[in-house]
This record gives sequence, C-alpha cells and structure tokens, in this order.
Amino acid sequence: MATFLAHIRVHEGKEKRFEEIAKDLFSATHENEDDVVRYEYWRGSEHQTYYTSASFKDYLGFLKHQVSSHHEELASELREITMEIKIEWIDPIQGASQLVETDHQTPPSKMGELAESYSERMPANAQPWWLELRN
Repeated sequence: MATFLAHIRVHEGKEKRFEEIAKDLFSATHENEDDVVRYEYWRGSEHQTYYTSASFKDYLGFLKHQVSSHHEELASELREITMEIKIEWIDPIQGASQLVETDHQTPPSKMGELAESYSERMPANAQPWWLELRN
C-alpha cells in the first residue's frame, strides 16, 4: 500500500480554480484507476490551504496515477496555481486502520522514465521508527 497526505498552499485568488481541478482529478482518478483505494481533497483551516488524502493498493499504483494522462494534463496548471505542495507519506496503525503499510517499490522499466523520475523525487520509504512499531 502507499498512503500520503499532501499539504497544499495555493496562490491568493486561485482557490476556486484549484477546487475545480481537484474535482476533475477526483472524478478521473476514481473512474479510470484500478489501484486507487482513497483519493480525496480537503480544505484546511488556514486560508489558501488544502490537503489531499490518498491511498493506493501499492506504490506502483501511486506511480500509475502520477503518470496517467488525466493527472499529467492537470498537473501543469496545478503547478502554476500552487505555491507549495509537500507530500508526506503516512503509515497506518494496524488495528486502528483498515489500510495496510506504506512501502516503496522500485518501478519496472516498462513504466517509463516519468515513473522513474517520480519514484526518485517522491519515494515512499518507511521511516525507521515506523518499522519498530509495526506488528
């Protein structure tokens, strides 16, 4: 499994457009991807802040999402309207979540250079302290 929380801050006045893109990504992701378990957007308490909560069956499912045509088409505009996007890989607590552990996988070469690039920039490496607490 691969689960992340994205911390997002958009430029002033771009909130409405961000939410339109979020709705498009939500729909396209759930309609076209088999490996998505959860994919949701949330408004934060601070002005111009948003969160994405997402879980995929595995890290390769996350990479498939990242390189999908619907994500790639909207990602360029997202980069223009956001000030910051920070991906935080999170790990479910077994017995307190129905999700399974977040673990990195090396993408096979057939996934292409873009998937490899995402893998290098956003590895889902388990934190050492997680490993100590996993059952």
